[in-house]
Amino acid sequence: MATFVLVPGAWLGAWAWEETARALQERGHTAVAVTLTGLAERADLGGPQTDLDTHVGDIADLVEGRDLRGVTLVAHSYAAAPVTAAAGRLGDRLERVVYVDSAPFAEGMCMLDLMPPQAADQLREQVAAFGDGWRLPMPPVDVLGMSSSLDGLDEVQREQLIARATPQPFGTYTQRLTEAGDPGPGVDRVVIACHDFTGLLDAGIPMLAYLNQPPWRRFDLHTGHWPMLSVPVELADVLNAAVS
Repeated sequence: MATFVLVPGAWLGAWAWEETARALQERGHTAVAVTLTGLAERADLGGPQTDLDTHVGDIADLVEGRDLRGVTLVAHSYAAAPVTAAAGRLGDRLERVVYVDSAPFAEGMCMLDLMPPQAADQLREQVAAFGDGWRLPMPPVDVLGMSSSLDGLDEVQREQLIARATPQPFGTYTQRLTEAGDPGPGVDRVVIACHDFTGLLDAGIPMLAYLNQPPWRRFDLHTGHWPMLSVPVELADVLNAAVS
């Protein structure tokens, strides 16, 4: 049986993984969900100093502090950035890394690099106007709904997502990844793609082509960007298949 460490994306806490973690545990696995500094029940620990390095440390400290071994480290969305660095720190504790609707970050890369300059400037303006200069509020539903990211979420799930979301410490978006160590050739590599990301992978975009080739293994989920909310049990089934 596997030991899963589940890392949520931006604005979310461990709560987002509750149903998936329960389903994994019912299948005999250990499942530990992480809340990163500045988010959810740890919101009061965040501040202007909270950055990408903070979240890398959160993940590594949890794995090492609990002496977890044979770890399957799961990153959703934004969590790909800190997980990329943490995976390089964990050495032989790490058995597998799974990117859910995301991909590893390159050293020197930051979250703002994933969007056009104009969109990045708009985020900076929101942080300055509504986030005390260091917090990024979650976009409203009508903005999120402009893509297929909300696919699969019913009205109750959408309301839960918005109601429980916490402003993201913006330093985690602006700081560039200072380490992207290779976790080693013996570490299994998995990508789980949802609607929009499936389209990107199928389009043959050169910078993502490696995710369709060994040693990567790819699984697709027919849902939007938050599968742990829209199809939590199905996500657990895919994770179970990935380690079986």
